[in-house]
Amino acid sequence: MDLKTEYTADQVKLKEKCYPCTISLSMNLMGRKWKAVILYHLKDNAKRYSELRKEMHFITEMPLSLQLKQLERDGLVSRKIYGKKLTVKVNYNLTEFRETLIPVLDAMMNWGKPGYC
Repeated sequence: MDLKTEYTADQVKLKEKCYPCTISLSMNLMGRKWKAVILYHLKDNAKRYSELRKEMHFITEMPLSLQLKQLERDGLVSRKIYGKKLTVKVNYNLTEFRETLIPVLDAMMNWGKPGYC
């Protein structure tokens, strides 16, 4: 998936959608309540849905599922299916875009530590 953006004098365009600035684009991609948390849990390695549920026990199944789908649609998360029928395993992982995303997630984590905010 191509996540290249186009810049004009007063907006940023990604996938035919225009944003007034890069902050607006960033918040759209990872600004929902749990998106950044999901991305943070995937930053080091791929995880199955059940692993994410265990690590993120505070989020119910519906928002986790919906936000994983949104992250996949936006090209931040990839979903890989292994096996067939009854033995299906699904792994979620950050896409190649991860190299640019991890420093942002780390900065958010550090900023939120006691003494930073």
